[in-house]
Amino acid sequence: MPYPIEQKLVIGVASSALFDLTVSDDIYTQDGVEAYRRHQEQNLDEPFPKGVAFPFIRRFLRINQAFPEQLPVEVVLLSRNSPETGLRVFRSINHYGLDITRAAFMSGRSPYEYIPAFNASLFLSANEEDVQKAIDANYPAGRVLPTRIYDDEIDTELRVAFDFDGVIADDEAESVYKRGNSLDEFQAHEQAHQRVPHTPGPLADLYRKLSLIRTLEDRKLEDDPHYKRILRIAIVTARNAPSHERVVTTLKDWGVSPDECFFLGGMEKPRVLSILKPHVFFDDQRSHLHSPAGDLPMVHVPFGVANRIPTAEPHVDGNSDD
Repeated sequence: MPYPIEQKLVIGVASSALFDLTVSDDIYTQDGVEAYRRHQEQNLDEPFPKGVAFPFIRRFLRINQAFPEQLPVEVVLLSRNSPETGLRVFRSINHYGLDITRAAFMSGRSPYEYIPAFNASLFLSANEEDVQKAIDANYPAGRVLPTRIYDDEIDTELRVAFDFDGVIADDEAESVYKRGNSLDEFQAHEQAHQRVPHTPGPLADLYRKLSLIRTLEDRKLEDDPHYKRILRIAIVTARNAPSHERVVTTLKDWGVSPDECFFLGGMEKPRVLSILKPHVFFDDQRSHLHSPAGDLPMVHVPFGVANRIPTAEPHVDGNSDD
């Protein structure tokens, strides 16, 4: 009987997102493929250091421990490595006790084409080209940006934060702003369409399926008042009133609701993110993906008009919050 992967919330992750491959990448770039292969072979039992996505993936997989009968989530390794050089990756996965068993090793080619084959609602990679190819093919993907890794093993909660426009929703509102370069025009457009839900964006499926996990947790909490929730979902957008109404309309139409929603009206997002401390934050604007301490795991979703037009002017989902 075929494995029912279409019934899971699946995340595809590249080894470059899951682990810190700085040393290996330097060897590959400076000395070539054969030196890279020898290095992996000589260090086969030396685990890679944790990468930017590691704390997120570790907590994500813990959802299955709370629901052993459903096992609602899965992580698949989508790697440019060959099976031979990928041995060290899987030994590192086993070293850290991550329940990842499925993989695609592409021997130098991009794995992005196999995102739908594995039913992945997200592909995470540090490779900018691979992520852009995935987005161009209308697949859900994000590029993890370099940051200082902090994985508090005592903290078992999984906090996932999303920008709205160009991430959960489409880039319609962004396009209106770019076309007229006017915040007043954007606000008027959104107010006129406040009862019209946005079309889903690249990570809408991920957001919806995470919301279903929250529903499972709601039911579990009803049966067991002592159950400790794992998942916490937040939206952090620089929209403010009155354009916030269309956000609420969209989420209500989809039958989902975040645990927290921040309408910042142009404030810098790290002011909230530094308190929320998400294990991953998705935004379509590189200029918004920074933090003073450099310790927030940021993921760039290179989707829509915001990534096709120079962004010297403010962004409607981050008005002057660069």
